[in-house]
Amino acid sequence: QAQFVESGGGLVRPGGSLRLSCTYSGSHFGIYAMNWYRQVPGTRRELVARITTDSSTTQYHDSVRGRFTISRDNAKAMAWLQMNNLRPEDTAVYICDNDYVHGQGTQVTVSS
Repeated sequence: QAQFVESGGGLVRPGGSLRLSCTYSGSHFGIYAMNWYRQVPGTRRELVARITTDSSTTQYHDSVRGRFTISRDNAKAMAWLQMNNLRPEDTAVYICDNDYVHGQGTQVTVSS
């Protein structure tokens, strides 16, 4: 069964950086747009970033624009989220998906 697996989360101080990875085990990775969401327990999932199939267009939540960068490699069936200048309010579980399938997420905690 096709699935996504996220990695790269952890504990980082404010102002620090993390690079999240998302690996897809199914086929046809390249025909779907890719999304990174984040979720804090008890709240709705929030779309952080989205990238089109050919990487020509990216979209970001206002709160992360200029600090986060989404990218993908269709040949490797992988996507990434580079997160710079992290803030405590970025603390959440980060989840990747393609509008049909999603992973379990990776925890990002920003704290001094």
